Amino acid sequence: MPHEASSADGQPGAGRPRRTPKKAKRSMPLWQESLLLMGLAVVLALVVKTFLVQAFYIPSGSMEPGLEINDRILVQKVSYWGDGGPERGDVVVFEDPGSWLSPRESAGPTGPVASTLSKIGLYPTGGHLVKRVIGVAGDTITCCDEQGRLLVNGEPLDSSSFIRNDRDCDGPMIASCDWSAGPVPEGSVFVMGDHRDDSADSSFHLRCDTTGRGKNAPDAAEETCDGTEAWVGTDLVVGKVFARVWPASRFSLLDTPGAFDTLD
Repeated sequence: MPHEASSADGQPGAGRPRRTPKKAKRSMPLWQESLLLMGLAVVLALVVKTFLVQAFYIPSGSMEPGLEINDRILVQKVSYWGDGGPERGDVVVFEDPGSWLSPRESAGPTGPVASTLSKIGLYPTGGHLVKRVIGVAGDTITCCDEQGRLLVNGEPLDSSSFIRNDRDCDGPMIASCDWSAGPVPEGSVFVMGDHRDDSADSSFHLRCDTTGRGKNAPDAAEETCDGTEAWVGTDLVVGKVFARVWPASRFSLLDTPGAFDTLD
């Protein structure tokens, strides 16, 4: 029968070293944990905004009917990494290429809270534009065929499923229905708003004044216009709009219209 180890004085267990009780590990105070979590959240938001996704809002009706005033959208940036670039039909957000926006539109959020949240990607950012890519490098865009459709490299683009238009052609807000722009230079795109009657886009910024009737004159027919002020550099493109997230009742993912599949 086994016996306990005994010391000389007969006390059981006296020959084993005594264990020192472990000190209880001190936990971080709640306020420190809260600050740490907040700091991590800000860092994560900055990383996401810089490399992955950024929030914006729609300030005007130039992209109706798909995007309405005050809609909140998400833009993803990874599609254009590396050799990738904007493609025809993409709805993109880009920086002002040069006086396309008024000072008020360029200002963005003005409140201290909104401004701070905007800088870290947790609030929609202002000072940008959102349009649809119609032409990429090398393309020539012409307005319009007998059915009022835009032509891209001579191929008609049926925009009826995604634009709002009360004119006889799918052209811009002010210019006539007879103009041509291009070829689009390398590193640039030609963009238009889906609301063709209310969009100061690439077609609006064409310089069609060789007849002496002024910029975008309605009677400046069948002219090849100067697109110097109309092109948008791909380096100004923030990314591709992939979702409308607010209001919640209008949440949806955005797809490229099938009409662009027919273009070469």
